[in-house]
Amino acid sequence: MKGAYRVVVETKKIKYDFQIKRNITIFTGDSGSGKTVLIDLIRDYRRYGSDSGVLISCGCSLRTLDNEDWEYQLKGISESIIFIDEGNRFLVTKKFAELVIGSDNYFVFATREKLPMLPYSINEIYGFRKCGKFQKVKQTYNEIYHLYGEISETADIEPALVITEDSNAGYEFFLELSAKKNIKCISAKGKSNMIKSLLENKSVGGKRLLIADGAAFGSEMKDVSEYLLVEGDIVLYAPESFEWLLLSANVIPDINSMKILKQPENDIDSKEYASWEQYFTKLLTNKTKGNPVWRYSKKKLPNVYLSAKVVSAIKRFMKLIIWD
Repeated sequence: MKGAYRVVVETKKIKYDFQIKRNITIFTGDSGSGKTVLIDLIRDYRRYGSDSGVLISCGCSLRTLDNEDWEYQLKGISESIIFIDEGNRFLVTKKFAELVIGSDNYFVFATREKLPMLPYSINEIYGFRKCGKFQKVKQTYNEIYHLYGEISETADIEPALVITEDSNAGYEFFLELSAKKNIKCISAKGKSNMIKSLLENKSVGGKRLLIADGAAFGSEMKDVSEYLLVEGDIVLYAPESFEWLLLSANVIPDINSMKILKQPENDIDSKEYASWEQYFTKLLTNKTKGNPVWRYSKKKLPNVYLSAKVVSAIKRFMKLIIWD
């Protein structure tokens, strides 16, 4: 399944209007914020159609899954957006995660829990809030908004320590970039180790900069963002992935990927790629495999990617972070 889909679900009293564009989307928020109501409305429409009093507009089918026979139900659904509430016990199981990865459906999970077995983006975690009423009608509009951004600060940042989630190519690049300014750079060796790495380097004075692959860091965002609020002097920078960063800098010869980067959802098939991080890695690898100088490897970064030309382009792209 590819593409972005506008979803409108409404009754005479309430309206939801949002867009889904990845294989996994998270709706979160306190009890009573409207998550379960949305799923109930979709379920009612599937059962009773127009007699439910629910109106739905979307370019594909909207479905729901319940505890009973969920696996059987899922195997019979294709090319749909499937909504699942947090009350369903199967949501946190390994079996369910295995079926989600490689599915030709999109999934929307209404949950406050982290789902560590699934690679979902920080950009597809949304909160709910009531936005008021439409003029002249008594219909409440529930706004769905991004909880997290690519970077956790909006002012210029001069890091004293850099911690990368990556331990391969991305770490090699930021290690070199940090060394030029005598900044310590370490690898957390995995997204679940970020807070541990912060604790081990708590004595470092100045800003500590965390760099993570945002396309698959969603399960860690709640814990990391809460830690950032408590500790202070910590900044999270989470672009889609290191490969996305290289492609976005537009500095690699004979690669014109700007059209793809503008709307990746039109090219990324949910059945083939568990996360956009995987897609950008394959895109960069395939685009450079015929060039012995620029042939990209995630395990070992070719020297050309540490050249002044590439380093300068990445610095310019990472606008809020001061490397000079």
